[in-house]
Amino acid sequence: MNFNDLFKNSVLDKLQSGEISTTAIVVTLLLSVAFGLIIYFAYKFNSRSGFYNRSFNRSLAILPVITSAIMIAMGSNLTISLGMVGALSIVRFRNAVKDPADLTYLFWSISIGIVTGAGLFELALILLLIVALLISVLDLIPSFRAPCLLVVTAKGAECEKEILAQIKKFTKSHKIRSRNISKNGTEWIIELQVKKEAELVSEVAKVEGVDSVHLMTHDGDVRF
Repeated sequence: MNFNDLFKNSVLDKLQSGEISTTAIVVTLLLSVAFGLIIYFAYKFNSRSGFYNRSFNRSLAILPVITSAIMIAMGSNLTISLGMVGALSIVRFRNAVKDPADLTYLFWSISIGIVTGAGLFELALILLLIVALLISVLDLIPSFRAPCLLVVTAKGAECEKEILAQIKKFTKSHKIRSRNISKNGTEWIIELQVKKEAELVSEVAKVEGVDSVHLMTHDGDVRF
């Protein structure tokens, strides 16, 4: 018996037999649904996006079920498996994932579906719990406070010293990122870190010659 006969007897015959019970299919898909719901709630409560994408979260819950069904089909018949590979190879996703965290959730959902569809239920459960725990722990780690941008417009550049003097009362360090002088007046964009935001804006606005004061904050990360 050569290698081709051995491969045919041990692998091809099993793949082409399609011997899979209805009970196994139902149990696998129900577990995929349960795992998908856990991923759904994990994304819902840990999402940091400015706008919560509900349709994306629904896709995360459905993907394990679809992936598991594909794995069952590929494992039960060689012809289907080859057809699936050819069909999925031509699929191209046009929507770019803007948040890296969303990409992590996407791979997490697909991986759970693959492992569950392969019948490795214990591995799927362990993977689900470990990733969920890791996301929760990393979310509890405090991050550095992101810098603010203070935008000040005035009628002239003479009040710059007074503006900076008021800023020094509320922050230890600051940096002028932009200084724009035009016929209509002067505009400063100053980067700083401050806790008493309302007091800072109020004091700078009292400086003689200042027309407007805007303080912008964000939830991004600080780069050193």
